[in-house]
Amino acid sequence: MLVNPAARAGTGGTIARRAAERLRQHGIRATLISGGSAAESTDLLREAVRLGTDAVAVAGGDGTVSLAMQVLAHSETPLGIIPAGTGNDLAEILGIRELRPDEAADAIAGGMTRDIDLARVQREGEPAVYFGSVLASGFDSLVNDRANRMRWPRGSSRYTFAILRELLALHSFAYEVELTDAAGTVTRHDGALLMAAVANGTSYGGGVRIAPARTLPTANWMSCSSAQRTAHGSCACSPRLSRHPRNSPRSQHAPRPHGAPPGGRRHRVRRRGPDRSAPPHDRHRSARPARVRSDRALID
Repeated sequence: MLVNPAARAGTGGTIARRAAERLRQHGIRATLISGGSAAESTDLLREAVRLGTDAVAVAGGDGTVSLAMQVLAHSETPLGIIPAGTGNDLAEILGIRELRPDEAADAIAGGMTRDIDLARVQREGEPAVYFGSVLASGFDSLVNDRANRMRWPRGSSRYTFAILRELLALHSFAYEVELTDAAGTVTRHDGALLMAAVANGTSYGGGVRIAPARTLPTANWMSCSSAQRTAHGSCACSPRLSRHPRNSPRSQHAPRPHGAPPGGRRHRVRRRGPDRSAPPHDRHRSARPARVRSDRALID
């Protein structure tokens, strides 16, 4: 079991120990591993898989789950999740976010597995990176960075505060977006956007519904959402973003405005840097193009 002891305001270790004890009650040998850094945790997990394990469980949030994905993608080792993070968006997609540690352990001990898609980000000259929920760039990635640095408030409400803070310095970025749908049709956008997000799942940021029409990511298909400024300085989003209360009925997908990016199997997103309306200190940023494809992986 890969553990992030800092998860959920430092209670990740306690949650992991509870889940591990429950697994042992089921007759399952559970070993906790935790590194001093993401790189060390990755090395420990990779070594554990090499030595042989029937399954890997993660006690942490989306970041720790993502770390395990990099090791387990395309392997035959199933991944179980003990939700213990701030957002837990992948656990939400899988319908297990509200499970208590012992309930999550019971689900893992039950042995039922299912396949879901993982999306693969490929940059030239760099190893592939996999994600299960949403690739964020622009405004939403700034929100995520700020939320990760915040120590108050606890829980997913920190994302709401981070959104409000980043809105005070709202500016656009120059993007090149290339979308290839299932039929092979290519759609391109070259211009200013506040954000561009590639969604393999339904939500990110602790419940922001970036792709509300998505269900369990198993169709080898992704959606792309964008936002841009209007002439009056407000934001136009495609699709509309919404935040839903946990356990509430799912919202319906908003109609896609004319010219908005569609969904597809392969997306190429490049943020060249902010447009000229951005503060000067941000203009040095430049991003190499990232190709995002849908792959298959096994997850509990």
